[in-house]
Amino acid sequence: MTREHINQRSDIYSRITDKIIAELDRGVRPWTQPWHSALPSQTVTRPLRHNGEPYSGINVLLLWSEAIARGFSSSTWMTYRQALKLGAAVRKGETGTTVVFASSIIRTETAEKGDDVERTIPFIKAYTVFNTDQIKGLDGHHQANVDLSDPFDRIGMAGRFFANTGALIRHGGSSAYYAAAKDYIQMPLLDSFADEASYVAVLSHEMTHWTSTPARLDRDLSRYAKDRTERAREELVAELGSAFLCADLGITPELEPRPDHASYIDGWLNVLRGDKRAIFQAAACAQRAADYLHHLQPRIAGEDNDEGEAA
Repeated sequence: MTREHINQRSDIYSRITDKIIAELDRGVRPWTQPWHSALPSQTVTRPLRHNGEPYSGINVLLLWSEAIARGFSSSTWMTYRQALKLGAAVRKGETGTTVVFASSIIRTETAEKGDDVERTIPFIKAYTVFNTDQIKGLDGHHQANVDLSDPFDRIGMAGRFFANTGALIRHGGSSAYYAAAKDYIQMPLLDSFADEASYVAVLSHEMTHWTSTPARLDRDLSRYAKDRTERAREELVAELGSAFLCADLGITPELEPRPDHASYIDGWLNVLRGDKRAIFQAAACAQRAADYLHHLQPRIAGEDNDEGEAA
């Protein structure tokens, strides 16, 4: 990899991380902004590609944040060329939004002893997409379908989703946390929450912690209780995991800030300022957690088979 490519990749990390730091400095968690959308007729969803496939990881945060900041009503995004192929065009004067593509290549190199050694080299590329609100000529196509079903029905689906994971969930008390040593989730009673959607959002947070064990996704929480930085990193993963899951389940909670969120934001800022890749890593871990929980759901006939407490 050339020095130019390394510098370009570093610049992508820095630009995106600096944007998120700026929002956290204002006390805004960018991954929660969609819950305050002024478009009550639309269900919350992850940002979608032109073919209906949802974005994942860091791109979810980037596109959510941009959609709210610029008042877009559509969940769907596409590149300039994709719009042209559909017989449409980006309106004159519109500016795009940066998203990233991360992957890796395998390179064979010769070691000092003459043996061939394979090295995995990660890379990241930035490209530009436009919201379909910025595109003319689509004739109403490629817009996210609006689900106007009773929100309580969606919450019922969320309950089945979590039951299918097999996680041990206990109820009682006034605190929500994942007890790693005994592998269970503690939740206050449902009536303790402002509404059912808020309950689902908090449970999604704790379910993301639940995925961390060695038998599941093997995120190391051994220093969670002792190391503020490690605690901040894991809480950031759980925050993003909750946001991703709520979007997948069509849940739109109006959460009051938890008492510990002020200290969490301070911790997140310290982590992000010291590590430009931290938000990418957290988003990737959150994505893996959400994917893992989806994988635990029963298959529908005809589908392709292709020690501490964390609060």
